[in-house]
Amino acid sequence: MSMNGSVVVLGAGMTGLAAGMSGLPVYEAEERPGGICSSYYLHSGSAQRFFHAPPDRDAYRFEMGGGHWIFGGDPAVHRLIRCLASVNSHSRKSAIWFPQLARLVPYPLQNHLSCLGPELASRSLREIIDTSTSRQKISTMAEWLRLSFGETLFHLFFEPFHELYAAGLSEMIAPQDAYKSPLDLDLIVQGALSSSPPVGYNTTFVYPSEGLDGLARAMGASCDIHFGKRIVRIVCGEKQIDFSDGSTARYGALLSTLPLHGVMEMAGLETVTPPDPYSSVLVLNIGAVKGRACPREHWVYVPVSRAGFHRVGFYSNVDVSFLPQPARSSGDRVSLYVERAFPAACKPGSAEISHYAREVANQLQEWGWIGEVDVLDPTWAEVAYTWSWVGSHWKQEALSLLEKHDIYQIGRYGRWRFQGIADSIRDGLVAGAAMAGSGRCQRACPTAVRDALVEPCLPMGAMHGEITKAHNVGDLP
Repeated sequence: MSMNGSVVVLGAGMTGLAAGMSGLPVYEAEERPGGICSSYYLHSGSAQRFFHAPPDRDAYRFEMGGGHWIFGGDPAVHRLIRCLASVNSHSRKSAIWFPQLARLVPYPLQNHLSCLGPELASRSLREIIDTSTSRQKISTMAEWLRLSFGETLFHLFFEPFHELYAAGLSEMIAPQDAYKSPLDLDLIVQGALSSSPPVGYNTTFVYPSEGLDGLARAMGASCDIHFGKRIVRIVCGEKQIDFSDGSTARYGALLSTLPLHGVMEMAGLETVTPPDPYSSVLVLNIGAVKGRACPREHWVYVPVSRAGFHRVGFYSNVDVSFLPQPARSSGDRVSLYVERAFPAACKPGSAEISHYAREVANQLQEWGWIGEVDVLDPTWAEVAYTWSWVGSHWKQEALSLLEKHDIYQIGRYGRWRFQGIADSIRDGLVAGAAMAGSGRCQRACPTAVRDALVEPCLPMGAMHGEITKAHNVGDLP
């Protein structure tokens, strides 16, 4: 196939689908749209996945990458989402589980100190107030957490949780995304004395009533998607994409939603700065009898667990449609996901995953969260969380180098930053419309004018008004 001079989109996740809605062709490695934001179904006692709801509706619904809820974002984007799919609105219910205390504490921890008891609350509050005036230089995520929340909360929650969440990197990576661990002294004092209102970036969210796969299919219906096209190489000099099935595609420019480090490798490009790290996540999707002490929260952070997981999310606490239809009214079943992070390129083998799955089920049963297991299904996200080494300029260097070869990275993994589904859709809509528009402009303008328009193009970072310096922060999703 030959598409010389055209703009091509790589990846049919939410960002790629949004870009493809501008009429640009999309190439996707899998046989369905949505990426890690896609749903699937499993009957009790079966390992056969269905990517559409089975006719009998007697199946659990899960997501490939664990719970992905739509929070924040531009109102216009939310209007588009509501036009494409029926959605339900929710107010966040999240907590932190301390097994050693046998206690669930509302999130964020620092705003609910009274739940820890008078002694711990008093000590933690004093430490937070004392550290608030510190001028000590901060380099790593671990340092930021210690100096922001004090020794007591650091050792009780922030240190062990982030060691699990960042797969052992918290003492080596830069702080990022401060808004995920809000620090408001007035609210902290209020929460130490009584109760505190919900805060954070995801206090409310929406979710499609038919699952994320319904939204992905609706977006994909207006796209020209080529499925089963796994990229093995990008030949920059020839502006050609080589696929694993032996086919090729020519392009004038690429809009890539694929992880930044992977695109650099496929394009055969290298930076002077070493690549920034990422961590992978093993998701265990579980359908089970609801336990006597099953939390009512949407998700729970776990700083200490025998099996090494750091978060448990309850799909069916968000929407009962995640349950088999017969169980939706009885309330005796639960659909949930369990997340454990791993260092990059360290996917465990099948035997290790099976052993881990049994450990997880046993631990959840000991806590009284689940009873007998109906179905347990593992999924793997190779690039789940992206990080930056302290003082690193790799991301900016890599993005700039790719742009010189007409490869423009967009979306969460493409630009190596945390953002939600709504913001990822916005990125795709903006970039797709801009690229489709520039293509029309180049075809319509005389050569001299066209050259004048193309030459001074800003890099994508400048187009998005992206701030490239590291942000302070503890990354609590």
